[in-house]
Amino acid sequence: MEQVIEVMRTAVPERRSDGKASPLVGALLWKPDGSTQTAARGELRDGDHAEFTLLERKNHDRKLDGCILFATLEPCAPGSRKPPKVSCAERIVSARIKDVWVGIEDPDPTVDRQGIQHLQDRGVTVHLFDADLQKIVRAENAGFISQALERAKFARREGPAKAATLSSFEDVVESADMTDLRKSVLLSYAKKLGLGAPSARGPLLRSLALQGLIVKTQTGYKPTGFAILLFGDQPRDVFPQAGLIATIRYPDGSEENRSFDGPLLEIPGYVEDWLKRRLPSTIDRRGMERRERPALPFEMLREAIINALVHRDYDVAGAKCQVLVTPSEVVLRSPGRPPVPVTLEQMQTFNAPTLSRNPRLHYVFRRMGLAEEAGFGMTTLRNAPAAHGLPKPRYSFQNPYLVLTIYRDSEAALGGLKPGVLKSLSRGERSGWKWLATRQTTASGEYARALHVPNRTALNHIKRFTQLRLLRKVGSGPATRYEVIDR
Repeated sequence: MEQVIEVMRTAVPERRSDGKASPLVGALLWKPDGSTQTAARGELRDGDHAEFTLLERKNHDRKLDGCILFATLEPCAPGSRKPPKVSCAERIVSARIKDVWVGIEDPDPTVDRQGIQHLQDRGVTVHLFDADLQKIVRAENAGFISQALERAKFARREGPAKAATLSSFEDVVESADMTDLRKSVLLSYAKKLGLGAPSARGPLLRSLALQGLIVKTQTGYKPTGFAILLFGDQPRDVFPQAGLIATIRYPDGSEENRSFDGPLLEIPGYVEDWLKRRLPSTIDRRGMERRERPALPFEMLREAIINALVHRDYDVAGAKCQVLVTPSEVVLRSPGRPPVPVTLEQMQTFNAPTLSRNPRLHYVFRRMGLAEEAGFGMTTLRNAPAAHGLPKPRYSFQNPYLVLTIYRDSEAALGGLKPGVLKSLSRGERSGWKWLATRQTTASGEYARALHVPNRTALNHIKRFTQLRLLRKVGSGPATRYEVIDR
């Protein structure tokens, strides 16, 4: 992965008069004998894709069975190039390559995930670059990505229809029409896209059609399933699994429930407003100054709700997104496993590579300023807890739900431990674990100072946590640190 990123940096930009940025793309072929061969976009001829250069120009007369391909950008999908050009994804399949590593998704929502899905549908195993390396690829392609997202408002796709289907929600909803979409939400989206006066619906309709959210028919425009979810006045009339159910469980055991069933774009704001009215801020008197403390870590909660709505598997019928707020934690349930090739283990480390299950939904939320540029909000969920003095959140899978638990106080860190492990800890060790659960790593000296214990006691606690596989040793000598293992 690191080597192909270096190759990517040698890509030759296309000579264009329209100012359009071309992506920096590198490709690397690992061969069964251990040798490697590389190619960069534009290396041999202006505009040639890196995969085409590598597979067709450099290896057209060689069998590539057993080879592994690395590419910094998602291979283009069938239908994304003007005929008679063949897409890179099709060339990879034709070369009988069965293992492909992809840096980042193509950011254009008319292409996004289609190349990856085409490969997966044809038996190719697709992996993603590590999150830190994805960040490098995105940073060095910032100009291309920015232009691609802007062009996506009116991105025209040439050639035949796409072969890969990510979700049945890409299809037209025959029983619905444009009057089923809430006009106020559509106009807010048009304003964000800069499509002119709110009354000028022509540019908006054209943009929605080219984004694959509505389809022009003989009788007029028809919304797709994703359009109904995003903008529909009552999405549950068509899809019972749409929307979100929120529950507050109060300290006295009573509960309050609320169902949020309107347009997807409005749900996060409505949920947050409802919870703020039901759970007012409290006064924190633990320091010299009285400070207002929010009842919930809304920064994390907002990101988690958006992730649940955008990245859930809507093809899992009969299951809705759920939020449960208890005195000690917030639990979010989102139907579906992480999208392949992202794994639960990667989610649990909050370093999962980024891949959107529903690119059309993600694109709209991103343009509205509601979602992170890429991924599952990993940055917020990884970094925000320490700022609030809270333990790191925890992912698990309880069929059919991906479950995210956000803790509301440090005591909740103990609840995340297995009963046997918790019972085995001394009172001092329990206090130590509550502090550790708010951190990524520590050194023995830091632990001793934070807990106000002698260095020997700190070392004994750390040894105990390591034996229980709550910590792992990183480095050696004076550089030794201990990394908190996600439970």
